[in-house]
Amino acid sequence: MRDDRSLLEVVLGDGRFLIALTGISLALSGGFAVLQSIAGQLLPQDSHAIGMDAVALAHAANRRLLGFMFHDRVAYGGSLVAIGVGYLWLAAFPMQRREPWAWWSLLFSGTIGFLAFLTYLGQGYLDTWHGVATLFLLPVFVVGLWRSHPGEFSLRFVWRSAPNDLSASARWGRNLLTTCASGLILAGVTIALFGMTRVFVPSDLRFIGINVSSLGRISPMLIPLISHDRAGFGGGLCSIGCLLLFMARCAELNRSLAEIVAVMGCAGFGGAISVHFAVGYVDFFHLMPAFAGFFLFIFADALLWAALRKHAPGILDAPPPAHYPRL
Repeated sequence: MRDDRSLLEVVLGDGRFLIALTGISLALSGGFAVLQSIAGQLLPQDSHAIGMDAVALAHAANRRLLGFMFHDRVAYGGSLVAIGVGYLWLAAFPMQRREPWAWWSLLFSGTIGFLAFLTYLGQGYLDTWHGVATLFLLPVFVVGLWRSHPGEFSLRFVWRSAPNDLSASARWGRNLLTTCASGLILAGVTIALFGMTRVFVPSDLRFIGINVSSLGRISPMLIPLISHDRAGFGGGLCSIGCLLLFMARCAELNRSLAEIVAVMGCAGFGGAISVHFAVGYVDFFHLMPAFAGFFLFIFADALLWAALRKHAPGILDAPPPAHYPRL
């Protein structure tokens, strides 16, 4: 049969390619932020805003200030990687089966993520590179959502149509993952609000060894630049938490779910926690919530894996979920 489809029609398809492209872009952006921080360099627009590069900033203040700025950026980059791989998983698995919850999770998570760009303006710093990248990526995501819309359904039906798990370990795993997701949303909101307003918590200033007024005298745009990454990290946490909340509640338990939960945890918690030790910021009370969430995440994923091992034949070879309408 002759194929008369246009190139645009093939590219747009059912929207999964565009969602996957969004995920790849986010993951690469997060990876770049991590690598740039490891290299010990500020981005060109950051140096232009504060009027000095990383070496000059270290001389004007101290090395701890630079390490503090990099710790925020690595944490933000890790959250972008976690969101990106999560979107790739949605496009490859639940959206391929046209499961409505996957579309709703993208809608909420993506809306939060893109609106988080506005939090950067709380202290008056506009990252032009980030703004341009957001403007290019937003239409890709929106068109992907439009093309992947699964038809007539309600959010209430999606939320109430939870899979019937075969074991108590699976149910406990979902409950712990739900708790962790809720904690990430709460933490994200808190960090974003602090990023837009006070910017620093007391342990931050103790680590840096410089008070707020002195930071302002080094460069008027220094605090707004720090606010930019901190508020962005808070928005990223909210986006991850929203995505995990839908996954914990609605996703069918299978090998790919347990794997992607582990990958997202390694990217998000791994980046946020390990960078503190890399820069020497090891305040106990500052790290305690992150470690609590990390261990909760590990227990949740371990219980999901335990349920898979116990019921592997019934889960791994099961047909597509029957509790969602085929569209």
